[in-house]
Amino acid sequence: MTKLFKLKLIALAISSTLITACGDAETNIVEKDPIEVPDDHDHGDGDGDDHDHGDEYTIDSLGRLVVLAGDSNTASFFDLDDNALLDTFTLTNDSNTLSSSPDFRYAVITSRAQDYLGFIDGGLWREDHGEHLHDYKQSPAASSYELTNGSRPTHLVKHDGKLAIFYDGDATSGTVASVEVLTDSDITSATATLPGITYDINMHGVAEPRGEHLLSTIRRDDADSTSVAKVLPDQVGVYHFHDGEYELEQTLELTCPDLHGAAQNHDYVIFGCSDGVLLAHQYDDEYEAEKIANIDAVGDLRIGTIYGHEDSETFIGVASGHGGGPAVILSIDPASAEMEELEWQLADGASAVSYSFSANGEHFLVLDSLGFLNVLEAHEHDGHTHWELAGQVDITEEDVTTMPEGMKFSMTVAQNGQFAYVADPIAQHVVQVHLEDLEIEGELELTFPPAAITWLGIAEEEEDHDHDH
Repeated sequence: MTKLFKLKLIALAISSTLITACGDAETNIVEKDPIEVPDDHDHGDGDGDDHDHGDEYTIDSLGRLVVLAGDSNTASFFDLDDNALLDTFTLTNDSNTLSSSPDFRYAVITSRAQDYLGFIDGGLWREDHGEHLHDYKQSPAASSYELTNGSRPTHLVKHDGKLAIFYDGDATSGTVASVEVLTDSDITSATATLPGITYDINMHGVAEPRGEHLLSTIRRDDADSTSVAKVLPDQVGVYHFHDGEYELEQTLELTCPDLHGAAQNHDYVIFGCSDGVLLAHQYDDEYEAEKIANIDAVGDLRIGTIYGHEDSETFIGVASGHGGGPAVILSIDPASAEMEELEWQLADGASAVSYSFSANGEHFLVLDSLGFLNVLEAHEHDGHTHWELAGQVDITEEDVTTMPEGMKFSMTVAQNGQFAYVADPIAQHVVQVHLEDLEIEGELELTFPPAAITWLGIAEEEEDHDHDH
């Protein structure tokens, strides 16, 4: 395997910018009231406020890291500025997945088998006060807000401050599929009834929130469906938010057999199909559908996972067989209706355990089972975008064959800079990787094997985009 950058933790220990976590897994730090950035500005002079506030209301912080333990049903919260353990929470259920809320304030704890979503406040958030943005900081705190009405929450999709939760339903119990859409404000205010969709049948589907629209899958009658696995939908509906609820306004005319996987950027929403990908191009309140057929490199595989970023013109698709096995990584260009196999692919013997765009969309990250973080960059050539390997970071010194049973490396990306964090269950630590320098710049020691991690904090403000939605 070619390694442009093979970096070892021992060699970097002296230059590490993070300090080792203090305390044990039961350390608690309690703050009752939020800590606000001091406001020394006089708002009552009556002369208006025409000058620049600068940074007097903002908090400079790397953020916080949530770590699910692999040997217990606990979630630990660490301050990334000094690696201090802020608090550890015992979770309601034993089997959980971890993600973040749409504005990265809350940790989202999902237990699919228990029809449960819970939330823990990470303690860092931003409010828009009109004339300035105001940041707040407090200790992490469990929220009493829970979502328990849907059946089998499976795909959670964030976009533009909203989270769409797709509940698959369950054929055995006769429960139907549904969607709920929530914001961080809904969690904070404990909104009792969320807007969404209720279907009349179970479905392994997905929904993409997009401004006033929700593009969500439709499962037709088995006799009409083009899907081989009938639980998979083959159509997409455009739902519009009216008077507190979503109403179906358009059904895309093209079918998408065995639909699985979806993503979006500024102009397109795309869905993975067994015969290619389905594009939905937005024109005001209408969407135009187009298909890109599979290329020869896909073979008998299916593009069932897709990644997009608001500022990336191209998408990354992953073609694989059901249940894993070999995968082909593709670049999908909706503007030219083309897809191509990436020149770089995983090394023999390696499988991907995590994928992600960087916060600004300039890099695409592939963390593999051999312990390498592969960092790809997009380059323009002859009017086309091509993704190429910028470098590899070797994130473990351990023998990967000693990985604890049922565990794997995991990754999260900070939304306020150029850092990714990678958890190593063998070494029981998390390393901080700078994506521009391709170097490990810090280490967070743990006292347990990490099963999953996610970043929380105050995301960098994106530049305004001219959306029609």
